[in-house]
Amino acid sequence: MWDSNSNDLIVESDNLLFLKTLPDNSIPLIYIDPPFNTHKTQSRQITKMKKSDSGTHIGFKGEKYEVIKMMCYQYNDIFEDFWEFLEPRIQEAWRILSDEGTLYLHLDYHEAHYAKVFLDALFGPECFLNEIIWAYDYGAKSKRKWPAKHDTILVYVKDLTKYYFNSDAVDREPYMAPGLVTVEKASKGKLPTDVWWYTIVSPTGTEKTGYPTQKPLGILRRIIQASSKQYDWVLDFFAGSGTTGIAAYMLERKFILVDNNPQAITVMKQRFDALNVYPHITDSTAYALH
Repeated sequence: MWDSNSNDLIVESDNLLFLKTLPDNSIPLIYIDPPFNTHKTQSRQITKMKKSDSGTHIGFKGEKYEVIKMMCYQYNDIFEDFWEFLEPRIQEAWRILSDEGTLYLHLDYHEAHYAKVFLDALFGPECFLNEIIWAYDYGAKSKRKWPAKHDTILVYVKDLTKYYFNSDAVDREPYMAPGLVTVEKASKGKLPTDVWWYTIVSPTGTEKTGYPTQKPLGILRRIIQASSKQYDWVLDFFAGSGTTGIAAYMLERKFILVDNNPQAITVMKQRFDALNVYPHITDSTAYALH
């Protein structure tokens, strides 16, 4: 059974089963990025380039390369009744949140409007803190409508009179028009607003794991900096590639990551191994309810 003195934890489990084992009012920060109900199978093929005289790709100084296909990560983003699946998990999240706690629910346009109505009913409309728009500019661009290039992150607190938020701890960002502010302000940068301009994980960058739903580390850093204290617990029960845990570790928080996809557990383990960090890894049998 988990308690606040436990070690960092990765759990391969049905997240609802695991959530039911956590105590009331125990976690200060929960971030979740559930499947977006796009009715598609999400996948990403890992490739690498290898020098080859017969290669068809031309690189630096005219060197020839061939593309080698490696592992393909995928999951099904299809539910017959998405909210029948998600509602009991968010209800558990509300129960688990501490009185100072904050929930960040990351969705896209398919379900964000339904989520707002449900969360208002569960938390109370007065406990709605923000609707964050994460805007990016990458990927396919439709010519028949305005291209969809943002996600929505809904932010709710457990108790409006007690919740924790520390804007001073957040990484600041450059002014869009630095000439309109003083040199001192331009040098310091500004506090982010509720619109976050931040690129997706680069397909060719070092941060990339190949997991199809991986989110940028900077997004999770900002959330964790603002809404948790040093050594607080951070929970992500749709953990995917484990970015929440990586950000929590870097910011000296403790973390619980839950996912039922064995490929996700493998990716998380590889990421922490690369940092010489070894959280406890277990499966659902350790948390079976009797």
